[in-house]
Amino acid sequence: DNGGSIIYIGKAITLRNRLRSYSTSPSSQPERTRQLVELIADFEYIVTDSEVEALILECTLIKKHRPKYNVMLKDDKSYPYIKVTVQEQWPRVVKTRNPVADGSRYFGPYTSAASVDRTLQLLDKLFLYRDCDIAIDGQRERPCLSYYINRCLGPCAGLAGKEEYDEAVNEVLLFLQGRQEAIHNRLEHRMEEAAADLQFERAAALRDQLAALEHVIQRQKMMSDKRTDEDIIAFARQDSEACVQVFFVREGKLVGKDHFVMQGVRDASAEEILSSFVKQFYDQAAFVPDTLILQAGLEEQQGIAEWLRARKGRKVAIHVPQRGEKRQWIDMVARNAEETMSQLHLKWLNDEQRTTAALSELKEALGLGKLPCRIECYDISNTQGTNAVGSMVVFENGSPKKSDYRRFKIKTVEGSNDFAMMQEVLERRLRRATPKESDGEESTGEPDAWTALPDLLMVDGGKGQLSAALAAMESTATTGVDAIGLAKEHEEIFRPGVADSLVLPSNSPALYLLQRVRDEAHRFAITYHKGLRKEKAFQSPLDQVPGIGPKRKKTLLKTFGSVKRMREASAEEIATAGQMSLEIAQRVKDII
Repeated sequence: DNGGSIIYIGKAITLRNRLRSYSTSPSSQPERTRQLVELIADFEYIVTDSEVEALILECTLIKKHRPKYNVMLKDDKSYPYIKVTVQEQWPRVVKTRNPVADGSRYFGPYTSAASVDRTLQLLDKLFLYRDCDIAIDGQRERPCLSYYINRCLGPCAGLAGKEEYDEAVNEVLLFLQGRQEAIHNRLEHRMEEAAADLQFERAAALRDQLAALEHVIQRQKMMSDKRTDEDIIAFARQDSEACVQVFFVREGKLVGKDHFVMQGVRDASAEEILSSFVKQFYDQAAFVPDTLILQAGLEEQQGIAEWLRARKGRKVAIHVPQRGEKRQWIDMVARNAEETMSQLHLKWLNDEQRTTAALSELKEALGLGKLPCRIECYDISNTQGTNAVGSMVVFENGSPKKSDYRRFKIKTVEGSNDFAMMQEVLERRLRRATPKESDGEESTGEPDAWTALPDLLMVDGGKGQLSAALAAMESTATTGVDAIGLAKEHEEIFRPGVADSLVLPSNSPALYLLQRVRDEAHRFAITYHKGLRKEKAFQSPLDQVPGIGPKRKKTLLKTFGSVKRMREASAEEIATAGQMSLEIAQRVKDII
């Protein structure tokens, strides 16, 4: 840009074509590209000898400069690893954030120090390696406590030789690679040998170690009969971030999973998100599997496949399944990504300080008289006017209050008219805001969902939906409630009496809160709408016949196969099939 900062790094086989893509009409470009193009002052290029070389250079430069408009792993510099110091005479297993080419074996990256700590605790229980960093000469008078609680072989006191200790370290490596079955067979063989040699204490210790390992293996889901190593990768996105979920399958078993957050994904395609993730993750990953199973294809897939082959030392297959068992795996991983994305946002929103900051920023940005502690949001869902419903969700102090959620069937609006539907829903809600008189006594309890008016009333949509909300407030004489509309396309906030929309920064805590509330209202509405649509799809003319319950309905449909054949049958045949009176059978004929 004008300041000389690198704002985007990419690669191209044909540079002219790549640059031409930025000179098209701004109206045809995604928002992210438009912003990028507006800032471009100059460009530089480096010529490489191959596409793989260009890909490696791209990864290196992105990691170094972290350009604003590249899709990137969030905080990737801080990911922790497990390090096994196999180059040392008596290897250790430690946590590190700085993998270097020192001859050690690295496993990771992990998304948090907590997940590394849990893995290390499990390794410490299963395998007898040392957890100290003292010099080992075998001359200590006695070993430390770890030996006596069966957590170390005691090489410091000469209680274990190099061969025995290396075997324990090899088992750690096998475990971290997902080769638990191989470890199980080794332990079982050693236990039987110890028992045969009447070394009952050693056999008992191996038995306990074997039981702990079996407990871990039992918790692992069998994914395939084939003993293959595969990573299954899918993602879910929300606004400018995406959560990429990876399931690690080793020898056909699901041995673990992890998630990674990608930044700058607004307007990015699925192919671009996955390509950026694969390049950045496997550039620093300690292990590359035989196969990648992906939710979508990759940009420059052939070049990435060649690069992965160079990293692994042999071919790495890339599959994008469309059907069958592996497609079901992708769907499962994608559902996990959605759940993780939701939990990450909830965790963020439930942080008290951030929530207070978001509410304070929202109050200031909208010019409200008080903190919007209670926010209600409304959305409409329908299919071309059919099965139309509305939703009301409530957030108090930045967190969802599900006991106050409400849903509405649209009763008075015909056809597809979202504005009129929104007005109907809000009028019905606001009319119930005035508590009914009850023997002249005042209620001392907490206001319910109807009587507690919101500090901020929000609708999913733009000026039209907001106008409908204001009309509903006017017709119900509702005062003292601020109202806004949030339009999804550009995340514009519309306010009463203000011509221009308000656009908050993409990293604004206030915007995150509004998006979360809006998305929850949409989810609640569409879930109800889908339920009604499904219910209607399974309705039958027999449901309208008095005297025909679910059991008789099932019997009749099973006998005749369809309502059409039932119409062709006589009343006597219907009465016999349904074991009913001729009168009810005739009623069936008349109605269907």
